[in-house]
Amino acid sequence: QVRLVESGGGLVQPGESLRLACATSGFTFGAYTMAWFRQAPGKEREWVAFIDQLGDRTNYTESVKGRFTISRDHRNKIVYLQMNSVTRADTAVYFCKRPAGNYWGQGTQVTVSS
Repeated sequence: QVRLVESGGGLVQPGESLRLACATSGFTFGAYTMAWFRQAPGKEREWVAFIDQLGDRTNYTESVKGRFTISRDHRNKIVYLQMNSVTRADTAVYFCKRPAGNYWGQGTQVTVSS
């Protein structure tokens, strides 16, 4: 079955970097677009980044453009989210999603605090 497992979250200080990973299994990795979402305390879940099947096309929500980078490793079937220059506003639970079929991971907590 489709499985998405996020990792890499933690506590970081403002301005630092963090890389999230989403390990996938149970489907043909290169056939599907993938995305990252996040949900901050008391807020609705929001889309953060998207990557197409080959990794040629990406898109980002405005608030993370220029700071976050989504990528995918086809050999290891992993989707990454590189987060640079983080701010307190980036504090959230981050979720990996395969939009086709609406599959979600369990999420990984990112807390930005000094």
